[in-house]
Amino acid sequence: MATLILVIIFIDFIGLGIPDSLFGPAWPAIYAEFSLPVSIGSFVSIINTAGTIISSLMSARLIKRFGTAKVTAFSTVLTASALLGFSFSQNFIYLCLLAIPLGLGGGAIDSALNNYVALHYKATHMNFLHCFYGVGVSLSPYLMSIALSDSNNWRSGYRFAFFIQATIAVITILSVSLWKKAQKNSAEAETEQKNVSVIRLAREPNVRMAWAVFICSCAIECTCGLWGSTFLVESKGVNEETAAKIIMFYYMGIAVGRFLSGILSARFSGWHIIHMGFGTIGVALVLLVLPLGVEMCAAGLFLIGLGNGPVFPNLVHLTPENFGKEFSQSVVGSQMAMAYIGIMCFPALYGVLAQNVTADIFPYYITLFFFAMLAASVKLQRGVKRCGPLKI
Repeated sequence: MATLILVIIFIDFIGLGIPDSLFGPAWPAIYAEFSLPVSIGSFVSIINTAGTIISSLMSARLIKRFGTAKVTAFSTVLTASALLGFSFSQNFIYLCLLAIPLGLGGGAIDSALNNYVALHYKATHMNFLHCFYGVGVSLSPYLMSIALSDSNNWRSGYRFAFFIQATIAVITILSVSLWKKAQKNSAEAETEQKNVSVIRLAREPNVRMAWAVFICSCAIECTCGLWGSTFLVESKGVNEETAAKIIMFYYMGIAVGRFLSGILSARFSGWHIIHMGFGTIGVALVLLVLPLGVEMCAAGLFLIGLGNGPVFPNLVHLTPENFGKEFSQSVVGSQMAMAYIGIMCFPALYGVLAQNVTADIFPYYITLFFFAMLAASVKLQRGVKRCGPLKI
């Protein structure tokens, strides 16, 4: 039964990934239809991310009251409804309003399932969980490309995504009763979770160090994904088509890194795998900083994905060990919120710097976050060894 629940969780994480990479491919067709400026699309992303941050911070309280299964089921319905609403939107205001439930649902799913897997399953399962998220974020651009091939009909892309998400929602709703059978003590474990405010958590140095790692890791991941092709085109003279293929190679690195991490976790601890990832990123940055050819830049981006990919799932899985099981949901929720702050703020900051300074700063910008992440990780590991779990 526990295996069946894990399969359902994997399916839910596919659903979590589907909305995350749908808006970008659809936006050129959307702003053309609504006669909007190109840059205004960032407002939809910001609203979506803000909703995700809010629900991540509220996740501990919601799960304590309703349980992981019900929160996940409701949140999946919420995201499916938002996707359907996107397909019927007639102006930009509707897109902004629908981004709210889309973000709220996504943040709740992310926080709830990450903590559940951290408490009840092995590190291998956590890494494979995030591989299934990669399936979702890879699937939706493909669906949108099919829709756009039909006279730029982006609405059909959102409807395709809705049907998949609605199916996942039905599966999740039908499985609610199974969660109690699979984990007889899970309901008790969830009620024993202590709700701690983000303000109170911010007083803990180890929690702040964990936040810093998540912010930096996600800043690196999303800056490379969003601006890597711009760096290749403007600084390395690569054409747009080749740059897009290299960025696809980068995302493959993330998926491969998490898959290999899942295998290696049977032999190595989460911290050892994180350290291996840091070493891989260090090699990658040397390839990007040195004046080497395009092939070495492509290899560098792949290695950044390979090394950075395992950091997020392994650090999430270490949360109950680092901070205590009773505090894990509150800490995981805060970590997800900080991760999304990294996603929302720092790729945008690079965009401003690239426009007003030069795109050539890309490898140095990534290096800055890498060393910040490395320093925070060292302080976190030492602090956990010295102080142990939280004592609140």
